[in-house]
Amino acid sequence: MTETKDPDAYPDVAVPAPTPRATQEQVEAAMHDSKLAQVLYHDWEAETYDDKWSISYDQRCVDYARGRFDAAVPVAVQRELPYDRALELGCGTGFFLLNLVQAGVARRGSVTDLSPGMVKVAARNGQSLGLDVDGRVADAEGIPYEDNTFDLVVGHAVLHHIPDVELSLREVVRVLKPGGRFVFAGEPTTVGNRYARELSTLTWRVATNVTKLPMLAGWRRPQAELDESSRAAALEAVVDLHTFEPGDLERMAANAGAVEVHTASEEFSAAMLGWPVRTFEAAVPPGKLGWGWAKFAFGSWTTLSWVDANVWRRVVPKGWFYNVMVTGVKPS
Repeated sequence: MTETKDPDAYPDVAVPAPTPRATQEQVEAAMHDSKLAQVLYHDWEAETYDDKWSISYDQRCVDYARGRFDAAVPVAVQRELPYDRALELGCGTGFFLLNLVQAGVARRGSVTDLSPGMVKVAARNGQSLGLDVDGRVADAEGIPYEDNTFDLVVGHAVLHHIPDVELSLREVVRVLKPGGRFVFAGEPTTVGNRYARELSTLTWRVATNVTKLPMLAGWRRPQAELDESSRAAALEAVVDLHTFEPGDLERMAANAGAVEVHTASEEFSAAMLGWPVRTFEAAVPPGKLGWGWAKFAFGSWTTLSWVDANVWRRVVPKGWFYNVMVTGVKPS
């Protein structure tokens, strides 16, 4: 495996700007090295990631992040907030931690990622929001902080990228203070990942073929951009290493030394709409769909999420939902 960069070589926000695009040769090399693929893919996506996934740092996403925290952590056992110091593992652009800080879950924090590009963007986002956040390039299997450093560790859609999930969770428990909590959300279930990928693949094929028709020429992205999206999708298949059964995730967290381990899942019908919507958006020129589409997409997702939480959760097995969340506590 290719040697990864020393996390201490990138203290705070002093991270070099990543290469914005990847060549076919780089993609092919990354196919045989999962950590190289992680860096390449996420550096590639860093500057456009927030737009791609409609990530923001306003009330919409503040409420979403807080909702994930509340769904994972039973209200009856929530300690008095805010936590003092929090760490986000695999931060991406900082979506989860920055919005949780704004939601009053933590006072200050550190963002870490294997991708220098993502750390750069996350730290920049934190600075623009005026939050007390520092950034560091770090491997989740060897977190570069001392024992008993953080009151809270969080992550969103990160565990499925880590080769040894249980080792990473052991590291999380190590850097937590006694009584500290971790919350990981946005992890794909095995069943949910299957139908999400099939829906996305079908949507991409239909959209890219239908827009070849002359009357829809204005709806087709340039072929070079479509080819680049295909290379990114090929890398995404490499960096997505795992799917999870809720029970298996609970077992790994317990084996890592956590107590009070609990999982919850969400997005059933919402995922069946959300993945085709996101794929269609990626297949057409940026800005083509407009505000009306954005309002429809978000409103539909919100409505179906309510249906999932209040109807389907009562009758559908936990492992059939797309996302699974896990939380646990370091023993006191």
